[in-house]
Amino acid sequence: MTAASPDTDALIVIDVQNDFCPGGALAVAGGDEIVPLVNRLISASPHVVLTQDWHPAGHSSFASVHAGKAPFGSIELPYGAQTLWPDHCVQGTRGAEFHGNLAWTKAELVIRKGFRPAIDSYSAFFENDRTTPTGLAGYLRERGLSRLTLVGLATDFCVAYSALDARRLGFDTRVIMDACRAIDLGGSLQDAVGKMQAAGVKLLESAAFAA
Repeated sequence: MTAASPDTDALIVIDVQNDFCPGGALAVAGGDEIVPLVNRLISASPHVVLTQDWHPAGHSSFASVHAGKAPFGSIELPYGAQTLWPDHCVQGTRGAEFHGNLAWTKAELVIRKGFRPAIDSYSAFFENDRTTPTGLAGYLRERGLSRLTLVGLATDFCVAYSALDARRLGFDTRVIMDACRAIDLGGSLQDAVGKMQAAGVKLLESAAFAA
């Protein structure tokens, strides 16, 4: 594995927030287990970007705002099918904060996503309409960062969507699988892995990455 280059390489840490860890409103099983490994990767990375789910109260993706709907069901919104979630990562709440043990201070940029009330955002690059950009691609290109390594939560949603968009935008993209955890909703993990592989995302374990 080629060593990380300070000229071209960036680590993208996806949504390592309290609400996605055990005890949180949308807990991913074992979500907190990745924090020590993510911290080591942060320490070893020349450039670090974090993403942060950042929803207003009453967000359209929350099951609680749709009468008779339960979390993990699905509805149609103007941009397509939308999974409904428990209220989570509400702006200014403890649940939206980064995990307390995450060594986040090295981050050069924090991308907040999901702050538009009428549209959800899984990807670090685009809202779920697949056209509204977050600005991350322009930031990376202006800085000459072309090889991206992704870690975080959850493998089958925000990590996978980010990785697929990174490839679609022409970035060399890697996901460190043991530095992620999945929700695995109705086979979503297997589906996400297949899509990432087909798109040319390199799926690695941290031992191979370190080598």
